[in-house]
Amino acid sequence: MAKKLFLFDFDGVLVDSLDVYHRAVAWCLEKIGTPIIKTQDEYVALFEDNFYEAMAKKGVDLDAFSGALIEYASNVDYYHDVRLFTAVLPVLTELCSDNILAIISSNSSRAIRKILARFQYNGCFQDILGSEFHLSKKIKIDHAVATYQMNRDDTYYVGDTSGDIREGKAAGVRTIAVTWGWHSREILVAAQPDFLIDDPEELKNIPD
Repeated sequence: MAKKLFLFDFDGVLVDSLDVYHRAVAWCLEKIGTPIIKTQDEYVALFEDNFYEAMAKKGVDLDAFSGALIEYASNVDYYHDVRLFTAVLPVLTELCSDNILAIISSNSSRAIRKILARFQYNGCFQDILGSEFHLSKKIKIDHAVATYQMNRDDTYYVGDTSGDIREGKAAGVRTIAVTWGWHSREILVAAQPDFLIDDPEELKNIPD
């Protein structure tokens, strides 16, 4: 079996963090004077495309938003409210023995590393490309493909939102949508992923 490059979104795929980040983002947007979301559904809708591009289109100053997020993180220890998708960890442990695994996320790599350490994910991932690296997931996927010298047909982006699937497709890699995350099955089906899975165990049987 050929070695694969699995690129995982973080929030909604590896950890359950929707409530946590909805509160954080709503606070930051209120803080900088652009309260563009009132409900959790409005927050989740920002991920139908690239999260940062969606906010920018609605008039959000991304630099001001990043500054507010730093302020929020310095005053609220919200990392402990994030919950692990417990069925994912044993699958990752098995996958990383024969494949390359990395994380590509809109979240910050610092926050991701802190949460990974808490849940003992350490050692599964070769790299974490968060918001500090670039805001575009397509560019981060391109970077990972080049870094690990992988064929795009052997590269899989695993996401839980239609925006993840669209950016994976734009990068020319194979896309896997998971139904335990932020977007509904209906929304994910409309994005036309290459694979749609309901259980982490299915990741071990993705065809070449």
